[in-house]
Amino acid sequence: MNKEEAKTKIAELSNIIETHNYNYYILAQPTISDYDFDMLMNELIALEQQFPDLILPDSPTQRVGGDITKEFQTVKHRYPMLSLSNSYNLDEVKDFITRIKKSIEEEVEFVCELKFDGVSISLTYEKGLFVKAVTRGDGTQGDDVTTNIKTIRSVPLRLKGDYPDFFEMRGEIIMPHSSFNSINAEREELGLQAFANPRNAAAGTIKLQNSSEVAKRKLDNYCYFMMMDDDKMIFKTHYESLNAAKQWGFNVSNYMAICKNADEIEEFINYWDEKRKELPFDIDGIVIKVNDFSQREILGFTSKSPRWAIAYKFKAEEVYTKLLSVDFQVGRHGTITPVANLEPVQLAGTIVKRATLHNADFINQLDLHYDDIVSVEKGGEIIPKITSVDLKQRKEYSNKVCFIDKCPECGTQLVKAEGEAAWYCPNSLGCPPQIKGRIEHFISRKAMNIESLGEGKVELLFDNNLIKDYSDLYDLTYDKLFGLEKVIVVKDEYNLLQENAVRKVSFKEKTSNNIIEAIERSKSVPFARVLYALGIKYVGETTAKLIAKAMGSIDNIINASVEDLTEIEEVGEKIALSIKDFFTDERNLNIINRLRAAGLQFEQEQKVNNENQVLSGLSIVVSGVFKTMSRDEIKQLIEDLGGKNVSSISKKTSFIVAGDKMGPEKRKKAETLGIEIKSEDDFLEMIGDKEKPTKGIEVQGSFDF
Repeated sequence: MNKEEAKTKIAELSNIIETHNYNYYILAQPTISDYDFDMLMNELIALEQQFPDLILPDSPTQRVGGDITKEFQTVKHRYPMLSLSNSYNLDEVKDFITRIKKSIEEEVEFVCELKFDGVSISLTYEKGLFVKAVTRGDGTQGDDVTTNIKTIRSVPLRLKGDYPDFFEMRGEIIMPHSSFNSINAEREELGLQAFANPRNAAAGTIKLQNSSEVAKRKLDNYCYFMMMDDDKMIFKTHYESLNAAKQWGFNVSNYMAICKNADEIEEFINYWDEKRKELPFDIDGIVIKVNDFSQREILGFTSKSPRWAIAYKFKAEEVYTKLLSVDFQVGRHGTITPVANLEPVQLAGTIVKRATLHNADFINQLDLHYDDIVSVEKGGEIIPKITSVDLKQRKEYSNKVCFIDKCPECGTQLVKAEGEAAWYCPNSLGCPPQIKGRIEHFISRKAMNIESLGEGKVELLFDNNLIKDYSDLYDLTYDKLFGLEKVIVVKDEYNLLQENAVRKVSFKEKTSNNIIEAIERSKSVPFARVLYALGIKYVGETTAKLIAKAMGSIDNIINASVEDLTEIEEVGEKIALSIKDFFTDERNLNIINRLRAAGLQFEQEQKVNNENQVLSGLSIVVSGVFKTMSRDEIKQLIEDLGGKNVSSISKKTSFIVAGDKMGPEKRKKAETLGIEIKSEDDFLEMIGDKEKPTKGIEVQGSFDF
């Protein structure tokens, strides 16, 4: 066979094999035996081995795996992957529906879908070819796992039909029960620890370095959301887009329905709460979304989630076991958290030995005694918690669980802030768990991302007096690190689910160099993440971004009054006072100065030309659907011209930019408060620019369903 004949035969075999893949994995209607399929695949592999330059990126043989990935590249999402609001009872779902119908005058349809319990993934397609797969990560950026995802048969490598030139599909990588049980049986036979549950197994599998091992684990993928630029969206509804995706070759769940009211949604939820036990994979709830894309545009977003979707989480599984003892842990802000040690029990796919007890009030409400038989469930299917006590089984002379009055680590007398349930150790700069906790927060991925300085290494540096706070990290050198080693106890993420493991941590040449390089790279981390990394109480990732954007620099924050800070969106008096307390402490200011001297970013990057700041000092609400540009483009334009976007109307609102279908409740509130409503044309005339902006914009994002 010559090269031209081989090329024709390879194309023919590839097409036949992918058709059978589609029939088997998408339609669940196989038309040939496994043996015949394997013979076709073997023939293709042999031809490609004979003519390796004819191998295409979308060849079916690429699903077999074999590539080794030593490091997963971090990639920024084109469309951020955000999260949904969760609800745990039907009343909250009904409230969600009521709010939607108050804002939308015409009839509203909802799409109800299964909430898969797996790992979120973003799949990018260009001209019908699969080009990239990225994990959710922190929502802004994730890891490129393309090579591993290619091995999943339900992920199409080449699309069919009439598809757009560029778009993304969001999906959930899952491990079916059959694959999970098979892998665990094999691991146990080899004397390896079994995986705790299919979700954990799927998460670990897609980060394996050997793609041939990924292929063996038979992962699956279900797609649930299509993403493309606003002006390129070719569908009017979510349901329509998913049906089209199914025709193009994507694995889209058949278990979804259009519902028109709360009764129909409740019926769907109740049906799957019972039937989920019969599914060949895990789900942990139902996702409810407004179907119409134009209605979603009207509803918009809060700072953290869309107003047009909600996730209903099924009630957690519950088991009974014995309370053996209680430990008291110290958090990075000094919060004392009681943790119950339990007689081991199987719960939602894991062996649970520990559970949170929250605080002293919670222990008192339960009237908890040692050796009590307690009910345990997983909050949000993740962290075990005790929910009740079986008083009938209480021993007559059992001792009551009493909360401690001194720090279990440093012996300092505990304090309690007025109006709060938690007790604190006030020795923030002398209590070892607090110091190490702040450093671990500082180096975490969403903060400074000093990834090489992870599990156990902070403890080793602290115990060797090389770091007493996070500014000491920037004084580390290769010579200080090389040769350090220690056997440590490694705790799992929540310090609740499993027994602690013992391992040896040592700083050899490669580890030492990687740490120094990672510390050096952290100097380019943007100001908002540096602010979050400082670990100011109550200042989370989103709040840090808002503060950095509003204040512009660390010096402006240090010099700001409480009143100045409360002017910032989502910053109330409690957060503002915490910020002032942090920056009035001379010890913290000394740390800031050391970090500044080390070269960290303490000013917001200026991305736009500040010559035209016609909207400076104005707070503006954008609502409705617009003719010449998208809502996100208008918001970006407001920021570029010095204005501030706000999501809700108040007396402080300067004016509203209103397009078609502005929410009636917003219009009514604006009229009541006497807030000016400007049309799109009025707004463009005001800023002296009737042209649609051509500069790049940040798309608001899709969501981790």
